[in-house]
Amino acid sequence: MSSQPPASTPADAPRTLTATLLTALLALVFGFLGAAAWSYSGLADNRTRTFLLTNPDLLPQMAQAYEEQEAAKRLAQMGGEVREPFPGVVLGNPNGKTVLVEFTDYNCPYCEASLKDVNRLIAEDPNLKVVIREWPIFEGSDVASRMALAAGLQGKYRAFHDAMFATGDVTAAAKAAGLDITRAERDAASDAVSTEIARNLDFARSLGFTGTPAWIAGKTPFGGAVGYEKLKAALAASTEAR
Repeated sequence: MSSQPPASTPADAPRTLTATLLTALLALVFGFLGAAAWSYSGLADNRTRTFLLTNPDLLPQMAQAYEEQEAAKRLAQMGGEVREPFPGVVLGNPNGKTVLVEFTDYNCPYCEASLKDVNRLIAEDPNLKVVIREWPIFEGSDVASRMALAAGLQGKYRAFHDAMFATGDVTAAAKAAGLDITRAERDAASDAVSTEIARNLDFARSLGFTGTPAWIAGKTPFGGAVGYEKLKAALAASTEAR
């Protein structure tokens, strides 16, 4: 029988968090072998710890940088499938060479707030292709996500997407988008749509995303309503790296 380490107690949490963040920082700066050597030498318990304790604002930044670095590694292992849209579920230029992937939920206020940023990017760059991955994580979002994918199969995804955020009502959005309702309801319940939603969940989990919106620009996955400037910068970096 293999032995298991004892579970951390609440009292251990600050110590565990500090150790994790120290390891993250050292891994980023020195690489994992350097981090191990630094910790083994005891330096992690004095100079580095003192520096971090006097600069606590660095800790969240370190954790975020480390998480994004690990997510980028996982993205590289996934291949290009995550950038391939479900039929019709694209904003901007379907044939664009610059690709932004967005994981979204219609009941997410931060996704709604990010819509104007995405629309601005599309207006500025005729070569931008925005692949939407429907990821219904809020209660009641599954119906809207399914109908959105059904709208994609009718070539009316953009119309439904905008109307759904504007109205918050699936029936109203479907009518505003001009969907064939009978067909849309059938497609929304199809295996293809169920498979797509399950696949998006797997993608999100694999990349370590914890909520919506979440993004992929080039080789960089990141989460949150980060705003127009960060999205634009990430896309510019992805274009330069091509």
